[in-house]
Amino acid sequence: MKNVSSFQIIKTLLLVFVFTGFQSCSKDAEMDLMSDANELSQIELRTILEADEYTGLMDEILMDLLEKNTLSPSKIADANCYQITYTETGFRAEFGNCVLNSSDNVNGVLEVTYFENSESASFTVNYTNFFVGAVELNGNRTIDISQPGETNIVLAVQSDMTVSLPEGTVLTEKGSKVLQIQLGGSLRDTTYALSGNWTVSDGDTTYRVEISQALEGNLQCPYAVSGLMDVEKNGLEIGVDFGDGTCDNEVTLVYPGGATEILEL
Repeated sequence: MKNVSSFQIIKTLLLVFVFTGFQSCSKDAEMDLMSDANELSQIELRTILEADEYTGLMDEILMDLLEKNTLSPSKIADANCYQITYTETGFRAEFGNCVLNSSDNVNGVLEVTYFENSESASFTVNYTNFFVGAVELNGNRTIDISQPGETNIVLAVQSDMTVSLPEGTVLTEKGSKVLQIQLGGSLRDTTYALSGNWTVSDGDTTYRVEISQALEGNLQCPYAVSGLMDVEKNGLEIGVDFGDGTCDNEVTLVYPGGATEILEL
């Protein structure tokens, strides 16, 4: 990677991925909403936008481990938390139900493969019955990063993950997302564009998502300010319009036939 530590870039971009997960609706709003087969509710839209928050729970911690012991063929152990065996291409980490980096308890084994050259870097992590707190992760997640220019960074994430939540909800996410960052001199001037297509399943309901016009925003605003996302919910096709560039928490749903509905994120 050029000019900037790839580990620092990846961790920054991972935080942006969480940042662009938008804002959650209130618990009062959740209690008032009912899911219907012929509409898209606020809760369902939040599930689509925030699935990555669960599937990427370990990303920043993995980057910390890689940065601390970059490709060092050795065995590093922390008797209070974890044991890691490093190889030339990555590491195997075993966590003993411990608190790491002020996160929830981490428990289980994961395997990471890492690659870096002068132009790009990537890592793939495989989860099998891995727990962060009471959330169980299974599947794999690959993150590729490149820096085509001094102020332009591209992060591509490929996921095939199953997340089991403590209340019994099972979420799956499969597909790809690409986040392009244009670094500026301020939060407002640092902009992003998110594209991709993926599938999220929540129980018996499946949402197929395609971003037809990149979701764009800046780091000063906690919401995407423009872009179009197409959602198919069990055969029902709905457009989600994120606006005209104004920083607000509203999106417009466009249903078949032209009917529209405004939702708050």
